[in-house]
Amino acid sequence: MSPAHTDKKKEVRRYYRALYRAWGAQHWWPAETLFEVIVGAYLTQNTAWNNVELALANLRAANVLSIEGIRRAPLGKLERLIRPSGYFRQKAKRLKTFVSFLDKTYDGSLDPLFARPTSQLREELLNLNGVGPETADSILLYAGNHPVFVVDAYTRRILDRHRILPTKADYEEIRALFEQALAPVAHTQPAKVAARLASAIRGAAHTPSAMSTAARTPLAQVYNEMHGLIVGIGKNFCRKSQPKCDGCPLQPFLPQR
Repeated sequence: MSPAHTDKKKEVRRYYRALYRAWGAQHWWPAETLFEVIVGAYLTQNTAWNNVELALANLRAANVLSIEGIRRAPLGKLERLIRPSGYFRQKAKRLKTFVSFLDKTYDGSLDPLFARPTSQLREELLNLNGVGPETADSILLYAGNHPVFVVDAYTRRILDRHRILPTKADYEEIRALFEQALAPVAHTQPAKVAARLASAIRGAAHTPSAMSTAARTPLAQVYNEMHGLIVGIGKNFCRKSQPKCDGCPLQPFLPQR
């Protein structure tokens, strides 16, 4: 392993510790059931989470936010309910495809699905229409408690601006970097920060939910927290245009320009 790669891992670990000290637990993923996590992973493609929450509220109000609900809902109705999330026709078909896959392969149950080895299940998910690496890994980590790191656009932007990896780096290269960097942290998780913080911003923190407070392995929990913390940086500071570096917990780590 090259010295440069080792330095990158150390830097990622520093970022995690700095962000966790600043903001604490982020309570990702906000959901009440495993299936709600899966639906949210599909709906969040190419849209903001606020739009996903509107679509989830529609599904919940119509009593179709379940495997059975998606199975029996006519496609047109499902499209109308998830319209706030954008690309609603594509996403409705993809949700139907997932439930059909679950019915055919796992008798409509999530338990045997998530009991599969991580690499095999990841390959199965990636073979489904509309499931890319980010969606597959979100399902694996947040619903299945599989220790995989989720790479999103915020992650790429932060790594590029901090000169760790370019924006167009391969997804698997980024995922491997974070997983290798954060694995040792699972054994040395810092103590929880005080509930009352000096800043009103707590990253991307959500109100605790059944899924965000569910028992996880230490490694999955660290990957979970780091992804949520990165989302907080991306939303509040490391914006696509007009980044706001002042006050960002990662500002001390910016390279000299």
